Amino acid sequence: MYDSFEKRYNRITHLTFPLAQPIMEPRNRWSTQKRSLVGACLTHALHDGYTDGLYAFLPAWQAQFSLSYAALAAVRALYYATMGGFQLPADRLLSGLSPRTALILSTVVAAAGLLIMALPFGFSGLCVGLVVAGIGSSIQHPRGSMLVTNSYGTASRRPLGIYNFSGDLGKAVLPTLIAVLLPILAWQSVLGLMAVLGITLAVALVSLPPAAAVIRNATGAATAGRGRNGFGILMTIGALDTATRMGYLLFLPFLIRGRGGDLPTVGIALALLFIGGAFGKASCGRLGECLGVVRSVMMTEAATALLIAATLVTPLTPTLILLPLLGIVLNGTSSVLYGSVPELSDGDTGRAFALFYTSVIGSGGIAPILYGALADHTSQTTGVLASAATAALIVPLVLMLRSHLHCSRVGRSERYAA
Repeated sequence: MYDSFEKRYNRITHLTFPLAQPIMEPRNRWSTQKRSLVGACLTHALHDGYTDGLYAFLPAWQAQFSLSYAALAAVRALYYATMGGFQLPADRLLSGLSPRTALILSTVVAAAGLLIMALPFGFSGLCVGLVVAGIGSSIQHPRGSMLVTNSYGTASRRPLGIYNFSGDLGKAVLPTLIAVLLPILAWQSVLGLMAVLGITLAVALVSLPPAAAVIRNATGAATAGRGRNGFGILMTIGALDTATRMGYLLFLPFLIRGRGGDLPTVGIALALLFIGGAFGKASCGRLGECLGVVRSVMMTEAATALLIAATLVTPLTPTLILLPLLGIVLNGTSSVLYGSVPELSDGDTGRAFALFYTSVIGSGGIAPILYGALADHTSQTTGVLASAATAALIVPLVLMLRSHLHCSRVGRSERYAA
């Protein structure tokens, strides 16, 4: 009778508390976490590589379809706007799928979009393919971030920084590969090869991340809701941080030319900034763990504002020396911010990531237009100083996050003690 009662009790407990699963061995858990991170990072690198790789195709599309610069911008916006606008709907529709299935689906859909663009369907096929590829990439950001967060639990800040950094690697590798292939092959063939690369990754994802994410502490997501009032502030900071970055990138080539640099020097300047940015994304997540979110963001944004202003007055060689340092702080803040999304979400971390990415992508699209309009009506110097002022504006804003982050930590500590 006792055995029968014990079996019934265990069955009821399992059904009532589905998250109370047996604790995995540390080695198995570490292996599962690492596989999840590798799978999410590879997917992020591919999709961000697709996004920036489209720039390399613009001259070929302009020549083949006789497009103006405005039309080229509108064509690229089909992908960019779809990717940004479908973040929330995609996360909501696919919330019932495992992260692995969602990442495979996103990669297959994006690769299908590239294949449609590569097929002989003319300009309409190009536009349809861009929309389909944008839908695929919209799935990746929130679901990949969610996979990393679920796998590492409260220790997800540094892994999210690595995930963020992997996107920069994709932006560096794939556009370079496309630029090398385009003089050799037709642009349709290059798109086909990129699609094959996506299908190859989708097959690899079957065995990389687990079918279901490992949740190290089920109370983490629930208690994170105590900081939900700070999530709007975090989104605002993320949007302003992206606006600063995109605004400065708009003016940097002209700054270099104004110092007497030629086109190869402009390329070197951008490369130095991007190299520093990649290092910043990889390292600033760790900085956030050591110094805390508020101090880290204050340091990086204050340094960003000062270094941007400095590049207005330095000659060419000192400017080139400053650019890697500027890249570290200009891009590094984003890793600290991404790592704070689970802590300040309302418990639905996937939706929180989708909202955050939507605000960041939207800001990245609108900010260059606003800074450019300001520079057109005033001067280039005013536009650059406006981007520096945007970074400085983040410093008082991040101070408002301190109490929300404290409440979130206290809430989790109370749950752990209980």
